[in-house]
Amino acid sequence: MKLISIQFKNFRQFYGETPEIFLACGERNTTVFHGNNGSGKTALTNGFTWVLYERFSAAFASIDRLANKRALAEAELKQPVECSVEVRFEHDRVQYLAKRWCRAYNTKTGIEYGETQFSLQFAREDGRWMFPQEKPEDVVARILPESLHQYFFFDGERIEQLMRDDKRAEIAEATKTLLGIDAIDWGIRHLKEARKGLDNHLKGIGNPETKKFLREKQQREQALEAIDRRLVEIQAELERSEALKHALNGRLLELSGAAQLQTTRNTLTVRYEELLDRIQKARQEIARVVSTRGYTVFLSEATQQFRNLVDRLRERGEFPRGIQREFVEELLDKQRCICGNDLKPGSSSFERVRSWTNKASVADVEETAIRMSTQVDEIDRETESVWQAIDRWSEDIKTAQVELIQVEQQLDATKDQLRDFPDEDVQQLQQRLDDLETRSNELNQELGAKKQQRTELEREIANLSKQVDRQQMNEHKQLVAQRRIAATQDAIERLIQVKDRFEDKFRLSLEERVQALFRQISFTPYLPKLNEKYELQLVENTSGHEQLVAASTGENQILSLSFIGGIIDGVRAWSRNQRQTLIGPDSSTYPIVMDSPFGSLDEIYRRQVAQSIPKLANQLVVLVTKTQWRGEVEGEMENRVGREYVLLYNSPKPDCEEDSIELDGTCYPLVRRSPNEFEYTEVIPVGEAMKR
Repeated sequence: MKLISIQFKNFRQFYGETPEIFLACGERNTTVFHGNNGSGKTALTNGFTWVLYERFSAAFASIDRLANKRALAEAELKQPVECSVEVRFEHDRVQYLAKRWCRAYNTKTGIEYGETQFSLQFAREDGRWMFPQEKPEDVVARILPESLHQYFFFDGERIEQLMRDDKRAEIAEATKTLLGIDAIDWGIRHLKEARKGLDNHLKGIGNPETKKFLREKQQREQALEAIDRRLVEIQAELERSEALKHALNGRLLELSGAAQLQTTRNTLTVRYEELLDRIQKARQEIARVVSTRGYTVFLSEATQQFRNLVDRLRERGEFPRGIQREFVEELLDKQRCICGNDLKPGSSSFERVRSWTNKASVADVEETAIRMSTQVDEIDRETESVWQAIDRWSEDIKTAQVELIQVEQQLDATKDQLRDFPDEDVQQLQQRLDDLETRSNELNQELGAKKQQRTELEREIANLSKQVDRQQMNEHKQLVAQRRIAATQDAIERLIQVKDRFEDKFRLSLEERVQALFRQISFTPYLPKLNEKYELQLVENTSGHEQLVAASTGENQILSLSFIGGIIDGVRAWSRNQRQTLIGPDSSTYPIVMDSPFGSLDEIYRRQVAQSIPKLANQLVVLVTKTQWRGEVEGEMENRVGREYVLLYNSPKPDCEEDSIELDGTCYPLVRRSPNEFEYTEVIPVGEAMKR
């Protein structure tokens, strides 16, 4: 997706119809909009999201009042004022024109709005514009899913909010859509439906035993589907509970007097979860040691028996040292002893040397025994190592459990203080948190039970499928139906394997890209980690253990930027490799539109971010204030800027303080006194002559 231009008409601060605002691409891929706070930077960013998705950012206030105030004031009663945004963009070598508009009316009771409308056209090769046969929303969603739009059009000062826990599922699903993985999901669903139809067909023509197994199999499959639906419901409710707990914790922090208690509670909760994770990892390590090396513990008696056997053989002289059978036979063939005497066949000397042949025949056995003794010694050393590892991890579990009990007691005491807090609001919030915690525990217990039931049902279904396969199918129709069922099931299993491998490979490559970008920008030793749920966290390695890091606002911004850059870079790389690309259009080009990306960062991070963000995407649109742009940001980005605009805010205040910015040696006004009683913003291209 390559943005070509955007145009406003009576949209928020933009009065009338603005000139078409063209956006940079290519080597100088950055477009910069300069404007003071309140001049329309947020409105401009939301212009993209409104026209494409009818969505707004959290910072965009009064979403029900989109039409320009001046245009409404100048319109007659019930005269429509059109408010619209048009965006031209290109994707997969096709150019599109998206427009969303609504009409506002002055009435005696106030401003009324009509329904919002949306249209999408695409340019044919002959230059004519056509409407697609699909719904325009579906076309846009296929190019850039709505659930991912906030990672490409966002408020830089609030970017860390993109990393909230309740966004993980959206990230995973939307990324799968970009990669085309959802096409595999569709195939799996369709194949499962086809298999049901084949099962029903076989049930109608099969023998009684086959029909019985098929009925039982279908009953269990229905039960499995019900469990899967319930698992989705439980997971969704757990995610909602976590989001609500996060909000309630934030509210407690805001209440006077309870902030310290809530801060303590949050700190203890984080430590409690870290200890649980530490205990779980230690148990997993013990299980790994036992499963891979634990067998050595049971070989102690066998190794001792081996040593006793070797010792007895040596004591009886059955292991002659230093004599090889081949050596004795060579002496006999040459008929000469090592002492120099002749060995004539039939002589007493010859017979005495030949008698060593039988004794030397066990020399190979001795060599084998020596080698085995070395291996047995290694087994004994490995046994000791196993016990040391188990003791070490067990001690780690014991230490963590002791601290866990202490943290749990402190956490209970803090909760009790919040429950008994003099402020009733605090008590009520804590009670709600307690209720949510209780409900979460119930849901987690149900989740575990359902997963266990699911595993058992899958095992029973697999056994019943084998029973069906074993039935003697005498009729040709039965044989054909069974082959079709087997082929369908095999296709489902292979598609699931392909999907799982593809997801794992992309997630791991995404984690590597996020880590590389984070290391490039951040000077901290922390490392981003991405788990199967696409939960992104910062960790540090302390004494061989990974510990979660309470990231600062600046670090969360860097983490979010790294994640966005990782998604874009990962999808771009995978989409360009046609051997790995799944069904779907080319997804290798995407823009980033960022409003105020430098506000909360210090000088070092500002420089690093300014240096990195033009590389994150093929196209970058940045909206900045004068203070955000000057200095290190301008120095790092000036060579990547292809187009520049100034958002000139016309203030109706008679005593407004005018402001300006100098760009390329020319002074451009940022704020000036409005020539009328209305506020509005003009878009001024940098580089054009200004006679004002």
